[in-house]
Amino acid sequence: MPITYKSAGVNIDAGNDLVKRLKKRLSKIGGFGGLFPISGTKYSLVSSTDGVGTKLKVAFLLNKHDTVGIDLVAMNVNDLICVGAKPLFFLDYFACGKLDVDQAEQVIKGVVKGCELSASSLIGGETAEMPGFYKDGEYDLVGFSVGIIENGKQISGKKIKYNDVVIGLPSSGPHSNGYSLIRKVFSNAELKKYSKQLLAPTKIYVKEVLAALSKFNSNKQNIVGIVHITGGSFYDKIERVLQKNIRVVIEKKSWDVPEIFKLVQTKGKVPQNDIYRTLNMGIGMVLIVRPNVALQVKKFFKGAKVIGYIKKGNRGVEII
Repeated sequence: MPITYKSAGVNIDAGNDLVKRLKKRLSKIGGFGGLFPISGTKYSLVSSTDGVGTKLKVAFLLNKHDTVGIDLVAMNVNDLICVGAKPLFFLDYFACGKLDVDQAEQVIKGVVKGCELSASSLIGGETAEMPGFYKDGEYDLVGFSVGIIENGKQISGKKIKYNDVVIGLPSSGPHSNGYSLIRKVFSNAELKKYSKQLLAPTKIYVKEVLAALSKFNSNKQNIVGIVHITGGSFYDKIERVLQKNIRVVIEKKSWDVPEIFKLVQTKGKVPQNDIYRTLNMGIGMVLIVRPNVALQVKKFFKGAKVIGYIKKGNRGVEII
């Protein structure tokens, strides 16, 4: 019987429905980062909050805790750069039933490393010990990141036009999404067997994306959309930056899908629409750029691929 993300316990549609309801009261939410104009200046703060998710279950199984802190930072700062913001500082929240100091130290070392990779400062956090709330040896991680951007330079997707080009940046693995599906498909023995791929920390794209924006957007916006491929993957996340009558076509044969994703899809008999709505399939970040600079942008990023294009049609994403 085919396994889907929903049958694994995650209902993306329910999450989207909640956002739609909240937007009736909070019209500015729903983007990759929340903008807050700094009064009297030409800058805005941009904020993001996220966690590591059930990837932590794999870390618990393997008793390996030194990389999930990198995941935590990555899930936040990679969202900030979708707006074009430069990360400034980060805070973490570590919650457990009983504090294991050695374990927590390994986790925080990863957070520190993630902050170094994203050129942001770890300025504080919270450690919460809640007996009876978490299983022994288990914990949860949440992070909060703040960045800054000059007003008028925000990347929103509003300037995306027909014939713009979609460029994909390679991921380091499943990153920190889809692990409820992965854990449903793989046995514990298989999770251990593929642990190197499954616990590879989420790639942090901050420095290279900000360098690209400095190079290609200094005079006018040539990079007009940036998408962090996380929950909802290609379908939901790319659609987030699209305006009416803008449609994205993703050509799945334009890059080599890493073997770990093929294993999940084959073993779980996961339908194509579901796998591309759950896992990043080897593409961790998407840039939408003007055709005249597409090849230059592609060459700027190591391993980047042209993976699609923009056409007229109903707002949304199709994968061919």
